[in-house]
Amino acid sequence: MKYTNFKVDIDSDGIALVTWDMPDKSMNVFTEEVMKELDAIVDQVAKDEAIKGAVITSGKDTFSGGADLTMLKRMFQIFQEEKAKDPKKAVELLFETTGRMGGLFRKLETCGKPWVSAINGTCMGGAFEMSLACHGRVVSDDPAVKMALPEVKVGIFPGAGGTQRVPRLTNQQDALQMMTTGSSLTAARARALGLVHEIAPAKKLVEAARKMIRDGLKPVQPWDEKGFKLPGGAIYSAAGANLWPAATAILRRETYGNYPGAAFILKSVYEGLLVPFDTALKIEQRYFTRILQTTEAGMMIRSLFVSLQELNKGARRPDDVKPTKFKKIGVVGAGFMGASIAYVTARAGIPVVLLDQSVEAAEKGKAHSAELITREIQKGKAKAEDKDKLLEMITASASYDDLEGADLVIEAVFEDREVKRAVTEKAEAVLKPGAIFASNTSTLPITGLAKVSVRPKNFIGIHFFSPVEKMMLVEVIMGKKTSDKALAVALDYVRAIKKTPIVVNDTRGFYVNRCVLRYMSEAYNMLVEGIPPAMIENAARMAGMPVGPLALNDETAIDLSQKILKATLADLGPKAVDPRHVELVDMLVDKYDRRGRKNGKGFYDYPPKPAKKHLWPELKTLYPQQDAAGVDVEVLKQRFLVTIALEAARVMEEGIVTDPREADVGSILAFGFAPYTGGTLSYIDGMGAGKFVELAKSLQKKYGQQFKAPKLLQDMAEKGETFYERFNPYRGEVGKAA
Repeated sequence: MKYTNFKVDIDSDGIALVTWDMPDKSMNVFTEEVMKELDAIVDQVAKDEAIKGAVITSGKDTFSGGADLTMLKRMFQIFQEEKAKDPKKAVELLFETTGRMGGLFRKLETCGKPWVSAINGTCMGGAFEMSLACHGRVVSDDPAVKMALPEVKVGIFPGAGGTQRVPRLTNQQDALQMMTTGSSLTAARARALGLVHEIAPAKKLVEAARKMIRDGLKPVQPWDEKGFKLPGGAIYSAAGANLWPAATAILRRETYGNYPGAAFILKSVYEGLLVPFDTALKIEQRYFTRILQTTEAGMMIRSLFVSLQELNKGARRPDDVKPTKFKKIGVVGAGFMGASIAYVTARAGIPVVLLDQSVEAAEKGKAHSAELITREIQKGKAKAEDKDKLLEMITASASYDDLEGADLVIEAVFEDREVKRAVTEKAEAVLKPGAIFASNTSTLPITGLAKVSVRPKNFIGIHFFSPVEKMMLVEVIMGKKTSDKALAVALDYVRAIKKTPIVVNDTRGFYVNRCVLRYMSEAYNMLVEGIPPAMIENAARMAGMPVGPLALNDETAIDLSQKILKATLADLGPKAVDPRHVELVDMLVDKYDRRGRKNGKGFYDYPPKPAKKHLWPELKTLYPQQDAAGVDVEVLKQRFLVTIALEAARVMEEGIVTDPREADVGSILAFGFAPYTGGTLSYIDGMGAGKFVELAKSLQKKYGQQFKAPKLLQDMAEKGETFYERFNPYRGEVGKAA
């Protein structure tokens, strides 16, 4: 029998080698067609007496990334369509649909023939759940191999048997930690947990899997054997009594109840381990059906799975411009940002010239790359030989002539117009006609900087976030005269260094910084009102933000906030700033010399390690304090989320961001806007524009004009629209809107 996505070869020992190799795909993923073919292969293996067992592996460099995004989108679309007709039947259909993959894997493990998964690379989500259903698992010793059940990161949980097989193979504490964090496992860690049986050399992987079958691997899972006992003890045991109360408390501490997917993992595991395996699978299926109906799951899947992949694949790239194959990149400015940009460029295998005023300064910037790659080696994320290869890619220079032949030059010098003007003129003097010049400015409008360029069509902004090597988002800023070619080259570069780009039209602060400034500004308001500083920070984290606004301001520097306030005052006048904010920041910087983490004192004190940072005790004496018992924490949480979301709506209204996917993904990747909401605009869509506007009005009445809803939102509220309807990124593509 021939298959499209699999190849089945039977050797002389009667062992079937099932090679998963989807045509026209860089990575294997589960689709409806793949599941139908695998179902047929399981039948073939079970019914053919000549077949003694099967080994499943990948014909690609990686094993599988899990489920295909189009399948998930289709599932959501069908559910919404059916729900409009008959809600009860829609849920029944969803329950049936969610059980198909789990049912297939259960069929595989009970077919009567042994199956071994030979994992040769990345094995994620449903692919790892399938591997856990196999009777044996062999993993390649390649350092690049990683396995995970990361579903919780996109708002759901392992719903194809993962919540039941993992805690039956390893202890419940490790099982819960793995699934509720979605963290990846190395081959060695997976082996230590008992989730895989062997680690084999990459070239002998399949042979090691075949040997397991030849050596008499039983076609029965441990939980299907009589007398099976859970690793680490039963739920109702001394170990269980110690684990479960603590597990629920830790979950609450880490998620503040914002992530139902994580809560459903605990429920599925707890309830599932009390009953026989097949019943446990039904419990998991029930909870998986419930999670798919939550707003959090819908929004997170859309933003962090579907939209993220679409943006990474170039959803915003102009179609009529040929892809760029970078032969040489120039980076002007070897300070912290420039050196880090050079590092990620060289790490992507692209030769880079790192330029500064002196060779010594450029070499110092190159040394930063040596430090970064050394850390990667120490963590096991790179090999020793990678260091030499990386440093060979970087040429430290003080001569602009060395930029000749570069496809793209990025300036990362001081935020000074005159300094940037000089760099632009010197670089353009040696660049080839088709080369693109980019500024890494974080505050200065691109259109203004491009005025000194002799070819403004080739001038663009590429705004990195610090630390460059860790932050996954890059803002690509369009000036008024920036061409489609410059945009395409910039997007090609961002994709080449494996980061996610969002396209932003020119404005003061661009998109991300405008939202971040609103976040910190609302914290200033609260301080002035006398809200206890600890409540401000805790409420922000309870709302889903990874870092409190005061801690974040310390990281970005309070004296930078002072400069921004002064520049805004000078450029836009006194109505553009709150005088109370100016007074607060001036007091911290000028009176107390508290500039943030960089000088060891800001809103927080930073004592020598190992002591931890703590809020400056005197901060609460600057303004009369309210009684904490009378402060509504829910209102504080709303104020943070609403003020940021309103700024995102204004950005859309002004045409600064035109694609809601970019506003959502950008807000999460750049500053961690409450991921469970799906992003700034999905937060509004999930609540409904009408309800959101009413909430904003109530906050405006009590706390100020910063909560005034823009006309766009008011219009959407009247019409019952969502951002993904009003600014449909799939316009003209039938059936794509999720």
